[in-house]
Amino acid sequence: MNMKHPFVMVAPNGARRGKADHPALPVTMEDILSTASTCFAAGANGLHLHVRDDSGLHSLDAGRYRETLAALEQAVPEMRLQITTESGGRFDVAQQLHCLREVKPSWASVSVREVMRSPELADTVYGTMAENGTEVQHILYDPKDAEQLRQWQAEGIVRAHQTSVIFVLGKYTPPVAAVPSDLNAHLDGHDANAPWMVCAFGQNEHECLLEAARRGGNLRVGFENNLEDNGNGMFEDNAQSVTSLLNSLKRIAA
Repeated sequence: MNMKHPFVMVAPNGARRGKADHPALPVTMEDILSTASTCFAAGANGLHLHVRDDSGLHSLDAGRYRETLAALEQAVPEMRLQITTESGGRFDVAQQLHCLREVKPSWASVSVREVMRSPELADTVYGTMAENGTEVQHILYDPKDAEQLRQWQAEGIVRAHQTSVIFVLGKYTPPVAAVPSDLNAHLDGHDANAPWMVCAFGQNEHECLLEAARRGGNLRVGFENNLEDNGNGMFEDNAQSVTSLLNSLKRIAA
């Protein structure tokens, strides 16, 4: 198969899971650094970063982000780093904007649906990222989110260069396991020139990602979205999930 090798990002923890879900899920900064190192060694190109507060809860604290990013840049200097602005049910758009302003990350994921909670701030959110040189990856949960993104692009609220998206297949809560055919609705009407990535909830995660790779997409894999080895028990850690995915990519590309 003539298939380009996708960019592979690991999302090792997310906003909601903890050690009770899997003992190898990274929560502390030390956990995150160790996971980043093992996943980079396994072949992951990038890291989708969530930080936690002292109680282990999802955080958008700028100081924690800056400290963790600095440590990651030392530990895995060749790994691309992306922060999340996910609300996690805790933060409003003004707080998400404050995080972007204070951290000034090189790359951030931003949910169109979440920004729509305060549409009067949308121009400032995307303008702040443009001014700070932050690459944005728009999180799209369904075609309605894509329609809103296109509207903001037409209005100039989303800047012309801010085209990259990630399609979310399935749901974390209430749990809905993704299937490869879920990708069809997202790709229908998508600009073929705009970079796209896929993440998929549930035990069919790798099957969905392989289908995305066949169709030219980039991939996000890890414990944020799935802990299970397709019915064969849980992965030992994030690095094992990355390794399994990359081995499967090699097989379908052969």
